[in-house]
Amino acid sequence: MRKEYRTISEVVGPLMLVKDVEGVKYDELVEIEQADGTIRRGRVLEINGDKAMVQLFEGSQGLRISDSKARFLGHSIELDVAPDMLGRVFDGMGKPKDGGPALIAEKHMDINGTAMNPAARDYPSEFIQTGISAIDGLNTLVRGQKLPVFSGSGLPHANLAAQIARQARVLGSDEKFAVVFAAVGITFEEADFFINDFRQTGAIERTVTFINLANDPAIERISTPRMAITAAEYLAYDLGMHVLVIITDITNYAEALREVSAARKEVPGRRGYPGYMYTDLATMYERAGRIRDNKGSITMIPILSMPEDDVTHPIPDLTGYITEGQIILSRDLYRKGLTPPINVLPSLSRLKDKGIGKGKTREDHADTMNQLFSAYSRGKEAKELAVILGDAALSDTDKLYAKFADAFEAEYVSQGYYTNRSIEETLNLGWKLLGILPKSELKRIRDAYIEKYYPEEA
Repeated sequence: MRKEYRTISEVVGPLMLVKDVEGVKYDELVEIEQADGTIRRGRVLEINGDKAMVQLFEGSQGLRISDSKARFLGHSIELDVAPDMLGRVFDGMGKPKDGGPALIAEKHMDINGTAMNPAARDYPSEFIQTGISAIDGLNTLVRGQKLPVFSGSGLPHANLAAQIARQARVLGSDEKFAVVFAAVGITFEEADFFINDFRQTGAIERTVTFINLANDPAIERISTPRMAITAAEYLAYDLGMHVLVIITDITNYAEALREVSAARKEVPGRRGYPGYMYTDLATMYERAGRIRDNKGSITMIPILSMPEDDVTHPIPDLTGYITEGQIILSRDLYRKGLTPPINVLPSLSRLKDKGIGKGKTREDHADTMNQLFSAYSRGKEAKELAVILGDAALSDTDKLYAKFADAFEAEYVSQGYYTNRSIEETLNLGWKLLGILPKSELKRIRDAYIEKYYPEEA
């Protein structure tokens, strides 16, 4: 039993100062016991000589420091892990939230973990099929990649997250696949949507879910993503599974980080966020990937809503530096009724070339992807020109491109949240749409592929 201290001297917001402490470590877990026996938990945030600053998880409201005692537990926050985690729902601190029994832990893992050693990393190269054409066909997700979704407030990123969690799988292998889903700072209604969706579709059987609600303490928000990544590390590297980690919403996590930083009276950085936010995000994101000579892998899709749809805001800006691309949701496409409203032109998967081609998806994938990007871009330009100068100003070829752009948005991008397309279906649909254009316009596709795949009845 660790030593107890009755030397709590000050409480400011979620922070508490304990004096005259000995042998206390950074990030150590603390229990605050009150006179009536109730216990609150916290962690050591800072040590200065014999003083320890403690961050409370449940907040300090109603806490009487005169008759409370602090007990330092000698270890940091840990998550109980076991194969039985699959199919379960936990709160932001890793306690069961689904009314089921407590987990019989196989081991206890420190949630802070460490970023993956670059020398031990294996290069991501295997295709993950999400069943969403705008991702699979044009911004391909590769096993071990970090591919964030940049959304805006009010856009349907929750539906997209649930669709990816339901549909994602590794092709051509019988290896085990799991999803770890972490919802950070969401409403009860959203939490209900995710859990019901996973239950109804059977996806919950292969999913570990962590739910941190908006009315839970902000401090808990800082732990929730790390709980999820720790669970993923266990499933991937101890049980040899392919794990997809989906975290929504990173913006709520960053807001909690800013709140704690303000309570600590730290010098703020851009827009009031702490100067170390880049490092903090990197310690989470860099835990994803593949390790050499290990069957398991962690692929990560962090979802964040950009304040005021501003892609230069610190949260998406820093996330973009650390991750390998981004999927961007568009408010204009959402207003047009496209589901999901993925804007494929500014979206990017930096590793897509490594996960496509013969033996992975199909031989024509790279060529058709480049041609679709090019044709859609030119079609958008033609439509903008028509708005200014009228349809009469367009050449016959430009009119075909404008027609292509409309068909591409309506059929390729807008597929609904419950349509699960195989990569074959996505590639064939791409060819069907390219059939709107004459063969002479397909300058980015090899002749052999045009002969083989171009729809003759176009």
